[in-house]
Amino acid sequence: MAFARVNGVVLHHEDRGDAARPVLVFANSLGTDFRIWDAVVALLGERFRYIRYDKRGHGLSEATPAPYAMADHVGDLESLLDHLGVTSCALVGLSVGGLIAQGLAAKRPEHVKAMVLMDTAHRIGTTEMWNQRIDGVTKDGIAPLADAIMQRWFTPAYRSPDNPDFVGYTAMLTRTPIDGYAGTCAALRDTDYTAQTSGLTLPVLAIVGDQDGSTPPDLVRSTADLIRGAQFRIIPDAGHLPCIEQPQAVANLIGNFLRDARFG
Repeated sequence: MAFARVNGVVLHHEDRGDAARPVLVFANSLGTDFRIWDAVVALLGERFRYIRYDKRGHGLSEATPAPYAMADHVGDLESLLDHLGVTSCALVGLSVGGLIAQGLAAKRPEHVKAMVLMDTAHRIGTTEMWNQRIDGVTKDGIAPLADAIMQRWFTPAYRSPDNPDFVGYTAMLTRTPIDGYAGTCAALRDTDYTAQTSGLTLPVLAIVGDQDGSTPPDLVRSTADLIRGAQFRIIPDAGHLPCIEQPQAVANLIGNFLRDARFG
């Protein structure tokens, strides 16, 4: 395990692989930690130096008091990469991680050479929806919302109590600190990156599970349409977290895209 105090918060992170290789950075979704990328990283092999981290208020990272702004999350990742000496990378961002990636690419275009936006958008949800989520979590915790969230995260075939992985990922969600979850909901509520994302000029691949109940394919497609030259792909038999349900398909798409973008 590795920890660093950056941007005023302690972040748990992993930095693995040959330091001379191109850097591939992963930013994960609301209610998860960096273990959701385990299978994808394993399938990509030794092509890259991999950096994964638990965003503020998630996993083993410090849960500062809510609410958060997206600028906090973007600044956290920016500062972590500075701490690790990274000046050039490709980003893979899932859900809120995709918004963090968009924000960093807009802020530091000289550092971000390519980007994979997975099950994310330039704006996710409505103010009313996020306020209801924050109120519910603050009053009653995450557990009462877990069933509804799991229905958006995973396909019916995966969503079974007989599937130990499904049970484990449910625990990952419900054990997220309340400040981390509610604070990040506030960041999502207050973020609209339409203008910033439409100005991006780097190679972008947008991918989405065909059964994503949180950021459906049409929403992800609308974000890809903002970026000149962006590619868009739908992954069959996957919900909001294709990296868990279909890691081989995700690894193939990422690997081929970065090869074509001449990154690694």
